[in-house]
Amino acid sequence: MIQFAIICILVGYLIGCIHGSKVAQFFSGVDLKKAGHGNAGASNATLSLGWKYGILVALIDIGKGVVAIIAVHLYFADTSLFTVEQIWLLTYTIAAGVILGHNFPFHMGFNGGKGTASIIGILLAVDWKIGLFALILFVILSFATNYLIVGVLEFYLVFCTATYLWIPGIGPTLIAIGLFIIAIVLHLENIKRLVQGTEPKVTSAFKKK
Repeated sequence: MIQFAIICILVGYLIGCIHGSKVAQFFSGVDLKKAGHGNAGASNATLSLGWKYGILVALIDIGKGVVAIIAVHLYFADTSLFTVEQIWLLTYTIAAGVILGHNFPFHMGFNGGKGTASIIGILLAVDWKIGLFALILFVILSFATNYLIVGVLEFYLVFCTATYLWIPGIGPTLIAIGLFIIAIVLHLENIKRLVQGTEPKVTSAFKKK
């Protein structure tokens, strides 16, 4: 079990290192680490380059979360080596690897994004109904408040709550909470700017081509 857990987190990390921001940089010529707030994620791509690039980065980063979770379930679908709880623990282990790879990619000096798009993909793959609900709520709250950070915090709350209520075993819940804590730490500047009223608004992204 430990061996498979190590493999899952390493594979997840490598998948997470595939960055949508690099694709956006190829097409736009803009390094997101040097634009806006210096974050290599979909939110900064949206705010710095406009909604089209934001969607491009988001689709790539969401996609790698989906692929990682589906890969685990397909790999262990016909095995009797593990219990249902253990398979879910391995599922959340590879999910943690994806987020760590996205946030701390080796090829970007361990300074990448903040994991929002990837966690969306992960929850969609874990349970598409809950993931779709959380995503719709994410969009509604982000536009209603005009701040992406509000939607981000909501999504992680739904992720942790859904994991606690419907995923067997304590391990996945602990991993979900750990990922939420990492997200809060990485978004401290956003939260601070939100309180100060200086956080970029969602509507500013639509002023860019």
